[in-house]
Amino acid sequence: MKIVTVLGARPQFIKAGTVSRVISSYSDIQEIIVHTGQHYDSNMSDVFFDELKIPKPAYNLGISSKSHGAMTGRMIEEIESILIKEKPDYVLVYGDTNSTLAGALAAAKLQIKVAHVEAGLRSFNKKMPEEINRILTDNISNLLFCPTESAVLNLNNEGVKSWGGRPKHFLVGDVMQDGAFFYSQYASKPINYDLADKYVLCTIHRAENVDSEKKLIEIISALNAISKKVQVILPLHPRTKNKLIELEIDLSNFLIMSPLGYLNMIWLIKNSLCVITDSGGLQKEAFFFEKICLTIRDETEWVELVEHGVNFLVGTSKKSVLEVFNNLQSLDVEFDQSIYGDGLSSCKIISALIEDYN
Repeated sequence: MKIVTVLGARPQFIKAGTVSRVISSYSDIQEIIVHTGQHYDSNMSDVFFDELKIPKPAYNLGISSKSHGAMTGRMIEEIESILIKEKPDYVLVYGDTNSTLAGALAAAKLQIKVAHVEAGLRSFNKKMPEEINRILTDNISNLLFCPTESAVLNLNNEGVKSWGGRPKHFLVGDVMQDGAFFYSQYASKPINYDLADKYVLCTIHRAENVDSEKKLIEIISALNAISKKVQVILPLHPRTKNKLIELEIDLSNFLIMSPLGYLNMIWLIKNSLCVITDSGGLQKEAFFFEKICLTIRDETEWVELVEHGVNFLVGTSKKSVLEVFNNLQSLDVEFDQSIYGDGLSSCKIISALIEDYN
């Protein structure tokens, strides 16, 4: 069996590293990794391949810094030529990025089976580019690997049905949980930073927040208020950094870090008081390491975290963020790890691919 795996963004590297470890144990499965280049910063790309021991990409397309349409179109064109050359049995895509959709579209047009890991997630906000990517990818995929029961329910509600008489979607659990538990043993403290004993870890990168001057100013204002009580650590995504510089927003109250590798981020999560983020992946990682998360969005794909009272949708207003943060110590929460499976998601994915192939 030959699999082409399409990657382009940080969370995909983590998921791919977990699945690739399982693939490598099968001598009769060949994996060819295509890196679209969607995350162009070396600290957000190359370091993940190195520290997670992911096989180096056979192809690196270097496609970044373009509009959604231009980026996705270029990716489809380049991936299509690779698929024609490699003739894989499956194209494996992860998550909800432009790279995900481009890989799925290129494969579907060539009648190559698409396997979508992290399928069925919905924010129900079609203003988010990621939501469009998810919906389209799910509807042209042959095999859908769902991390949660709510993801399966979403696909059922949308009428996404099996093709060729075989099951189309599978509840396998979350590969990021597999990876978080495995890689946590190698977590390392970031060097050259003056870390306080207590700190809040924050990330901001989504276009809906970064591209809105009003929202970004409100978020930074809330973080400034929090920083008067406890250190706020802010690893800066390149797009966020550029926007903050453009708006001349003062960041002197925070500990600013360059984009970090996964093992450094795990260490920071494990040792934090809580996490404040608009990242989908970091919401789960906070949960894996039993930290409460304040999500600076109005909706989340990970609804079960909200239902379990460990993730709070606080929006972007200073008032709503501080309202939850100031009450954290009074919360009594339980972190039920079983909601994301049993830690064997990667094995289940490969088993399903083998069964489908045979």
